[in-house]
Amino acid sequence: MQHVCLEQSWRERLSGEFAKPYFDTLCAFVSEEYRSRTIYPPAAQIFRAFDACPFCDTKVVILGQDPYHGAGQANGLCFAVNAGITPPPSLRNIFRELDADLGRPVSRNPDLTRWAQQGVLLLNATLTVHAEHAGSHQNKGWEAFTDAAIGALSRERSGIVFLLWGAYARRKGDGIDRGKHLVLESAHPSPLSARKGFFGSRHFSKANAYLASLGATEIDW
Repeated sequence: MQHVCLEQSWRERLSGEFAKPYFDTLCAFVSEEYRSRTIYPPAAQIFRAFDACPFCDTKVVILGQDPYHGAGQANGLCFAVNAGITPPPSLRNIFRELDADLGRPVSRNPDLTRWAQQGVLLLNATLTVHAEHAGSHQNKGWEAFTDAAIGALSRERSGIVFLLWGAYARRKGDGIDRGKHLVLESAHPSPLSARKGFFGSRHFSKANAYLASLGATEIDW
C-alpha cells in the first residue's frame, strides 16, 4: 500500500488523507499484515468499492462494517461475494427483502458489481481483515479514511440515498447532512436482527422513489 491506487475522482477528494500521520501508520500496518498473514480481500481489491463507483456517479451508499473473513468471500464490495460463492446469510436476507419490496424475483448473483456500476457505493467502514478474525483491522485507521469519504459525499453532493443498516452503520452516518440527502435506517440484515426492522423496511423501493423524484435514473436492483 505504499502507493495507493484509487479511482481519480475519489483520489481528488481523499488525497488530503494520504498526508495525515494516521494514514502512514495504517499503510505500514496493512502492508505488514499482507506480507505475513492471510488478509482479505485480495490486495488489488482493497479500494474496489471506490474504483467501481466514482464520486460523481454515486447515487446510493450502503455502509457495511468489515469485509467477510472467510476464504474466498470478500471482494471489496460490502455484503457481496464473488459469483459462484454461496451468499452469506446477510446477503440472502437482502435478496429476500428485495423480492418482497419490489414484488418480483431479483438476480441472485452475489457479486453486486451490477449495483456498483449503477452508482451504488458498497462501502465497508474497515477495508481489510485478518482471515477468520472478524474485526481484526478495526481501529487501525480505516474508519477515519471511510469517514472522510462519507463526509465528502455529504458536503459536496446532494440527493444521495444513504442506507444505514444496524447500529454501527447508523453511528457512522451521524454526520450526514439530512437536509441534502435521504437517510434510511433499519436493523441489520443479519439473521440475528433482520426481523427487528430490516424485513419490511422497503429501502430499495424508497431509494428509487427518491431518485425518481429528483429526475435521476432508478437503480435496477
